[in-house]
Amino acid sequence: MTVSSRFAVASHVLALLSVHAGQVHGGEAQSSEKLACSVGVNPVIVRGVSSMLRRAGLVCSRQGVTGLNLARPASEISLLEIYRAVQPPERLIALHEHPSQECAVGRHIQEVLGAVCSEAQAALEARLARTSLAELAEELTARADAESPLSLSPA
Repeated sequence: MTVSSRFAVASHVLALLSVHAGQVHGGEAQSSEKLACSVGVNPVIVRGVSSMLRRAGLVCSRQGVTGLNLARPASEISLLEIYRAVQPPERLIALHEHPSQECAVGRHIQEVLGAVCSEAQAALEARLARTSLAELAEELTARADAESPLSLSPA
């Protein structure tokens, strides 16, 4: 029972694309191998996440050209869009399905805990909606610049 890291991987990939595009629409396409090197995962994982991002209209590729680009400017992509593109539609915190109806706690746990979890999910989504990919990339760039001479790209 672990929480998926797809959102973090997807955000990392899109932040790299944003930084390499200079925060503007377009830029040099990045291969899954280059992206995976920075993320620290196998390129197969990056390709899987990238296909989810492609279906959501967040990245695009051109026939005959290896690599990905942002499909829209980073300022027009929210972290909530990224989250929804790669997370299954069920809630982040799932409730167990068959509590005992013979127990007072079991009879009411789903309703009571469900209300708390729904509120927490709404807060998470509201926070993600307030942050754009461009803002994430700007913060990453500022931190990298402060560490100079480190590079934003691996290898």
